[in-house]
Amino acid sequence: MENKNRFDISLLWRIIKLAAPYKVVFFFSAALAVLLAPVSVARPRLVQEMVDEYIFKNDVPGMTKIAMVILGVLILETVLRYLFIYATNWMGQSVIRDLRVRVFKHIINLKTRYFDTTAIGTSTTRTISDVETINTVFSQGGFTIIADLLTIFFVLGVMLTTSWQLTLICLTTMPFLIGATYIFKEKVKKSFQRVRKEIQRMNGFLQERITGMKVVQIFNAEEEEMKNFKDINREYTQANLDAILYYAIFFPVVEIISAASLGLMIWWGARGVLDDVVSLGALIAFPLYLSMMFRPIRMLADKFNTLQMGMVASERVFKLIDNDAKIPNDGTLEKGKLSGSVKFDNVSFAYNDVDFVLKNLSFEIKPNETLAIVGSTGSGKSTIINLLNRFYDAQKGDILIDGKSIKEYNIQNLRSCLAIVLQDVFLFGGSVLENITLRDDTISREQVIEASKMIGAHEFIEKLPGGYDYEVMERGATLSMGQRQLISFVRALVFDPDILILDEATSSIDPETESIIQYAIEKLIAKRTSIIIAHRLSTIRHANNIMVLEKGKLQEFGSHQMLLEIENGHYRELHEMQFLELSE
Repeated sequence: MENKNRFDISLLWRIIKLAAPYKVVFFFSAALAVLLAPVSVARPRLVQEMVDEYIFKNDVPGMTKIAMVILGVLILETVLRYLFIYATNWMGQSVIRDLRVRVFKHIINLKTRYFDTTAIGTSTTRTISDVETINTVFSQGGFTIIADLLTIFFVLGVMLTTSWQLTLICLTTMPFLIGATYIFKEKVKKSFQRVRKEIQRMNGFLQERITGMKVVQIFNAEEEEMKNFKDINREYTQANLDAILYYAIFFPVVEIISAASLGLMIWWGARGVLDDVVSLGALIAFPLYLSMMFRPIRMLADKFNTLQMGMVASERVFKLIDNDAKIPNDGTLEKGKLSGSVKFDNVSFAYNDVDFVLKNLSFEIKPNETLAIVGSTGSGKSTIINLLNRFYDAQKGDILIDGKSIKEYNIQNLRSCLAIVLQDVFLFGGSVLENITLRDDTISREQVIEASKMIGAHEFIEKLPGGYDYEVMERGATLSMGQRQLISFVRALVFDPDILILDEATSSIDPETESIIQYAIEKLIAKRTSIIIAHRLSTIRHANNIMVLEKGKLQEFGSHQMLLEIENGHYRELHEMQFLELSE
């Protein structure tokens, strides 16, 4: 338990350090928290003085004077409370604004392995929902708790100096209030933890199902998925209802305890007034003191839970930020242009550090040459692309570009010299132009149009409603596979890469569109080093060299004609199988 407490304190300190850029507002909020306590207590104390010193003495000028003082104190308290609420919320929003940017920046620099093993809904929850919850540490947690605790201490101090007997009578119900508050805090804490767990589960479920809705509908799985969603939604609703139930029980219990304390105070205080032990002003002021003491006590449990939920959320966010699964970017080499030579030197790689996908792979591509890679599924074709772009680092061997290890290059500079056209083209919500330029302001519309004409995509883009300003739906849902591919080709060409990679870019294209795509490919690979991964051997026969992979090992390497001449060769076998399929 002690270790847990120390950990919580260190975690809270780490959250507080997030406000370091806003030190002035932080200390200003802390000062307001301290000032609010005595200012709040001043009003009932002044009411007591008005009753005892002026009302019974018929001192009208004195009453007027102290009434103006009470009004001034009320206005001051209102202004201070406004500044306190605004400052703490402004600081909270500023902190989470910076934290969102920090989390997103961290995510986009993580290894591809993170995205392969982490649900999208989890990352979304961390970046949006959990970060938003941290705001409550500043707006509803730490400073408001301090302000409430100080108010309680100040109220108790004034009550004791006014009438210690009356104070003790009022505090006889305090053990019941403390007990009820502790039980409420523990119950609500568990409920909130369930709420956080269920909302993450719901986010992940919705992200996957909405993204894959076409698959759901194709296989008539709507009813089953609806049933699954109802179950998740029911659990989430129940977690919230449990929290509401505890609130619904706790607040009436506090009201009963507060009423009991007030009743005891009036019962004893009235006798004290008759016996001249307690002044009438004190008797009138004490209900105000009780209200000021019970209100923050009633809210403290809720605010402690809010603080705790903010800390739970921050722990998740910090765990993501502390995830150091990044490709080390220690390289300093930066080049404007590459000649484009590529060499794999005894490269071995395993995604799990055990089962090697590539095994002692060595090959070389000369500048401006085209290498085609063929092989069965799982042979390691796409892994080569992942390593070349440094999405992963090989465990053994080295990869050289222009004679230098890719680890010597700055990653951003390295990747700016490479471009990949994938089989499954991802298009973002936005215009066709924005999808091509990826909102890079250095690329003009004229450059995009010129590249589109060169590729053969200009005609189809112009026919779209709005042309280059046509709004593409998420993932390019309103465009055909061929149209999405053409846009991705224009995107690759407009960035003018030194090394171009085509990862099965024609595997899902119909024969009619394939001729257009093939023309685009010829334009793309002209005068630059290119790597083409393809199942259709007809699209790679003009490559300078073809590499055949089998279970991560190089089986054959040479030109199309050379590989066809190998007796019982793997490439020859693949070629004959595809030729027979076409002839049939």
